[in-house]
Amino acid sequence: MKNDSTFRARPGIAIAALILTTLCLGPAFAAEEPAVEKITEVEGITEYRLSNGLKVLLFPDRTSSTVTINVTYLVGSRHEGRGEKGMAHLLEHMVFKGTEVRENIWGELQDHGAQFNGTTSGDRTNYYETLAAADENLDFALEMEADRMVNSLILGEELQKEMTVVRNEFEMGENSPERILQQRIMSAAYDWHNYGFSTIGNRSDLERVPVERLRLFYEKYYQPDNATLVVAGKFDDARTLEKILETFGAIPRPERALEPTYTEEPTQDGARSVVLRRTGGVAAAGLAYHIPSGADPEIVALDVLSDVLSQRPSGRLYKELVDSGRAARVSSLAYSRHDPGLFLVNATVAGEQQPEPLVAEMIELVENVAGSVTEEEVERSKASQLKNLKLAFTDSRRVGLTLSEGEAMGDWRLLFLLRDHLKEVTVDDVNRAAQRYLIESNRTSGVYIPGEETVRAEVDPAPDVQSMVSDYRGSETIELGEAFLATAENIDASVTRVDVGPMRLALLPKATRGAVVTANFYFPYGTAASLAGHRMALQLMPALMMRGAGELDYQAVRDELDQIETQMSVVGAASFVRANLKTTRENLPAAIELLASIMRSPRLPADELETLKRERIANLERMKSDPQALVFSELGRTLSPYAENDPRYQPSLTEQPDLV
Repeated sequence: MKNDSTFRARPGIAIAALILTTLCLGPAFAAEEPAVEKITEVEGITEYRLSNGLKVLLFPDRTSSTVTINVTYLVGSRHEGRGEKGMAHLLEHMVFKGTEVRENIWGELQDHGAQFNGTTSGDRTNYYETLAAADENLDFALEMEADRMVNSLILGEELQKEMTVVRNEFEMGENSPERILQQRIMSAAYDWHNYGFSTIGNRSDLERVPVERLRLFYEKYYQPDNATLVVAGKFDDARTLEKILETFGAIPRPERALEPTYTEEPTQDGARSVVLRRTGGVAAAGLAYHIPSGADPEIVALDVLSDVLSQRPSGRLYKELVDSGRAARVSSLAYSRHDPGLFLVNATVAGEQQPEPLVAEMIELVENVAGSVTEEEVERSKASQLKNLKLAFTDSRRVGLTLSEGEAMGDWRLLFLLRDHLKEVTVDDVNRAAQRYLIESNRTSGVYIPGEETVRAEVDPAPDVQSMVSDYRGSETIELGEAFLATAENIDASVTRVDVGPMRLALLPKATRGAVVTANFYFPYGTAASLAGHRMALQLMPALMMRGAGELDYQAVRDELDQIETQMSVVGAASFVRANLKTTRENLPAAIELLASIMRSPRLPADELETLKRERIANLERMKSDPQALVFSELGRTLSPYAENDPRYQPSLTEQPDLV
């Protein structure tokens, strides 16, 4: 694609790139400042730095059939000033509106078959697209991202048009009481730091911000020295780096200097509470405690503590509140951020109960966990988290996008460094973290309805990330796998089809990254006549099957999946059950054996059925006040005009709670 953008490549860039790649990207020519410098390499990801300050991460994966381009700008709601709340997110929308030579970026991405989006958080904004692996697609994406980095047209008339879209997104969030409750808790927890403000922004700021101010914000932060470019998937390293030099390398380093944010939240000096009253939804309760930044090694102990509290089915909160029927669901999260963040605990009330007794029970359980965490609980959490990380690191697209989060916290290598810290975390570390942070004076609580002098939790400032990662080179190796061109002909030639009794198998063997194996099973059964009147049972049965099989109860099934490094799901509809699993080659036999036990000998425990029913009812009650859920419900009813006794019948959201 021809690129007529207003910046131009410097003479000799392409030649210099060829010389650099030939000499393994070391210093290659006698210029005052090299065009590109190799910085480091960790577990297959190589970091380069262009002379204009752009950080480039290349993650080649020859087993992939796609390539993902992800540009992360280190600007989010944390960088917004007075009157600018929501500006980072608003700008995310505006950068899709085009440049002088690209009037329809959205349409061009669709024409190239891209899966794309942009997201904004407190610390960063990123734009990514995943396309079929081809030189033309990669060239298009690099040219387009380099163009809109500095040439986006931030126009007043486009801002007014896009304001309708952003306002709708704002109002959708306002329709979720649970989401608003969490925002109110976060706002109460922070006195000064911008993390206390919603990323979506303040309505008045969104509607009144002058386009000139938005344009200045863009020109300040959307520059190569404040950005990281990630290319992950199937591509040629040397050619890609040459193209990056041709496109992004032609952008000059800005003359302005970015000042760091410096607001530091003071130590909280007492318990705080908020009450939210609105129409619709179900009652909810939440807690928040200040914790260190995402770069602090102690964050992994808090991640484990989160599992100890809320992981199903063995989490303390889950067993005490969900199993007893007082809560429909619980969750917790150690919110990892660039600056010190929050440990969040949330619960949805079951039935018509009030949230005040529930939040009191949550406080009692959370603030008395210190000193009681066991070795078994810690090892269970570590096994689960390390399994998920291991499988995630085999997916180049997922890694390419996740690198944004590491960059937002300070450096992409933190993702690997914190994984290594997780391997070493002990039960003493977890109990110590609970004792330090989960205390009354550090708590903010809140309830959604249809508050003395104690020890303070001193939170350390964010550590020096560069000193932590400067000599880090990774700790694991991964099997690379083989390239495979996924054409109809290649697939047909590689597939072996076998009939085993009534079962038909299609097998596609090939070397994969990390020796990962995926398998999908489809089990049809019954007829419309034989399944009549059993619609709700058919919906609940697949989830219930995963909650115990053979000699294994629910927790034993979860533990076994962690031990054999397998992700498994069982879902179904009116006349079939579908099972999906992802595991490693060596664990495939054990994974299939476990799935066979689940399919042949499910326990279908009555107590878990009651838990599933409570979860289902609570979710349906929440959906009743969700406009989007109502639209999709009515669409489903229109597309499935079956009789009420037919298993394919789609009841309304009003009908469904009574059918559970």
